[in-house]
Amino acid sequence: MIRRIINGIRLFRNKKKESYFAFYNILGFFPEKIHLYEEALRHKSSSKEGENGRHLNNERLEFLGDAVLDTIVADLVFHKFQNRNEGFLTNTRSKVVKRETLDHIAKELGLDKRIVSSSRISTQKSHIPGNALEALIGAIYLDKGYETTRKFVEKRMIEPYINIDALAKKEVNFKSKLLEWTQKHKVRLEFRLVESFLDGDNNPIFQSQALLNDILVGIGTGFSKKESQQQAAHMALKKIKSDKEFVEKIRGDLENKENGEPEEPEEIKSTAEEPTAEEPSE
Repeated sequence: MIRRIINGIRLFRNKKKESYFAFYNILGFFPEKIHLYEEALRHKSSSKEGENGRHLNNERLEFLGDAVLDTIVADLVFHKFQNRNEGFLTNTRSKVVKRETLDHIAKELGLDKRIVSSSRISTQKSHIPGNALEALIGAIYLDKGYETTRKFVEKRMIEPYINIDALAKKEVNFKSKLLEWTQKHKVRLEFRLVESFLDGDNNPIFQSQALLNDILVGIGTGFSKKESQQQAAHMALKKIKSDKEFVEKIRGDLENKENGEPEEPEEIKSTAEEPTAEEPSE
């Protein structure tokens, strides 16, 4: 306690004292390495050159913070829902860390007002606030370590703004989200039923594929066509988020087709000769 008071007094003499106290109001603690937090709030549109020649913006910290946040939320839901399966835990984590949720929390914390970006960039019509929040998590992790980062996520993000129990019960329409992405980027989306059969208890099982411009991006299994397509769409969205080269490949294939260039067809798994299941009415 005494050390914190002494450090606070010292900050009054620091030329960056306003920045320190602004971050204190957001974080609940004073930063040690203030430059990390300032970098976390610098959008790539306002990059500046660092001492080593690297362009300083929050993209690298966002990459780190995304992974750290996933780990912390996975840890939280794993211990909170001890009797639920992997699919439920994965879906619940996805709901907590989705873009819209992070954008909302970032704005509640006031990050959108502190982001350094080009005047042409609007934080109201993009995921810039949520991305900055992930970068801030990366900065906390590098500055203070895992436990402090976990405490920030729990106490400053989840407890005030997220009801995990209610969120876990809420269904996320991955198929609609994938459709929205494909329409925005002018990519053709198709779902194909690969096979349907009966399991050992005579329950119908369906397996579907999600294809973007005829490229297989996700496979899902469920007790209905709708459920299998939702799982396939979920896998496709994870692929899109994590693999930028893959997205570029899809966009490139679309341009090739528009220019009339031939393309080798993707190999599609054939339907197994199993008893055909009839989909239950939904």
